[in-house]
Amino acid sequence: MKTIEEVQQDILEEFSLYEDWMDKYAYLIELGNSVEPISAVEKNDQNLIKGCQSRVWLVAEKKEGHIYFRGESDAVIVKGLVALLLRVFSGRTPGEILHSQVHFIDDLGLTQHLSPTRSNGLLAMMKQIRLYAVAYDRLDN
Repeated sequence: MKTIEEVQQDILEEFSLYEDWMDKYAYLIELGNSVEPISAVEKNDQNLIKGCQSRVWLVAEKKEGHIYFRGESDAVIVKGLVALLLRVFSGRTPGEILHSQVHFIDDLGLTQHLSPTRSNGLLAMMKQIRLYAVAYDRLDN
């Protein structure tokens, strides 16, 4: 399995193929369409990310020391953001998540090209992923 850093570099390379931001948005939507939907039962308040304008659900399960994330959104671009975060963080140990330096979002220029509410939502998703990592890390110690 690639490291978090290697996955971030892969994402940067993929997006560098597109010069125009409309093409980058289209690619983001394409990534979102590849996300496996979560069940209706999982679309509950407990899994709903607070701070997102659109509705985003994030589910975390720990198996054999690794956290596996699944998620979904009712907005197509946000669903693409979910796909990117799942790709970077799912299947990692709590320690890997907590000690990672996440830079691909800024390096891509996503924060500058998203609306303020979407940027806040992206930060809320990142925060929730880290909170899951903290919680699972404490369970182990």
